[in-house]
Amino acid sequence: MKRILLFVLTNIAVMVVVGLISSLFGLGRYTGTNTTQLMVFSLVVGFSGSIVSLLMSKTMAKMSMGVQIINEPRNADEAWIVDTVRRLADKAGIQMPEVGIYEGEPNAFATGAFKNSALVAVSTGLLRGMTREEIEAVLGHEMAHVANGDMVTMALIQGVMNTFVVFASRVIGSLVDGFLRRGNDSSGPGIGYYVTTVVLDILFGFLAGIVVAWFSRQREFRADRGSAQLMGQPNSMIAALARLGGMHAEGQQMPKNLAAMGIAGSIGKLFATHPPMEERIAALRAYKG
Repeated sequence: MKRILLFVLTNIAVMVVVGLISSLFGLGRYTGTNTTQLMVFSLVVGFSGSIVSLLMSKTMAKMSMGVQIINEPRNADEAWIVDTVRRLADKAGIQMPEVGIYEGEPNAFATGAFKNSALVAVSTGLLRGMTREEIEAVLGHEMAHVANGDMVTMALIQGVMNTFVVFASRVIGSLVDGFLRRGNDSSGPGIGYYVTTVVLDILFGFLAGIVVAWFSRQREFRADRGSAQLMGQPNSMIAALARLGGMHAEGQQMPKNLAAMGIAGSIGKLFATHPPMEERIAALRAYKG
């Protein structure tokens, strides 16, 4: 309920801010654009993709990653994984998620539109390359993602950024088009509008990606701390991160909508969805609990 309320209030706040800016600068007068309609359009376009992606995240994960759901454990390892997730879910105060295994390099992820009906999956590479204590810490990290509502939060942030991208690119596109067509009484947007909006959608999209990636990195730190809390100490998660770093697991490419939830770190700085392993380990060592 709190996450839904946050979703609604954030959208209202975005629309209020955009509306105030539009009114202060008289954008509707200069562009010939109905800014109220544009705000609604931007909101619909901005959130449609992220909401649909969120709602389909479990289905897409199962299909794209080849996740095999453990309905009935077939061996002792699968039974241990299910029991461990159930125990962590009880500690985190959430309902038991679906648990699955997929073939791949060392990694794990959590996804789902609702924290009480999520999916947690681990790769065969992770199971082969880690001790049970380290695997439990990784599962704790993913369960912390679920308990924190990170899937919804990231969809919300992406939707907000998309809304700004759509609105800003079209306002600027109208301004450019109006400047290029001075003295031309023909109705409807011209080539200047279309070219400008396409270019700015791409440019602003990259800038929005930087903001989303920054939020994603902060969520990783928080999920690491969540694992430490569920385990009762940070050493297991530190060991798991150190082992993952030593594996140099580039692994198979995870789908974009799952990248924010995977345990393996990614390359790069501004667009990295995960902090470097050494930074995560340092943060856990400094964590007092």
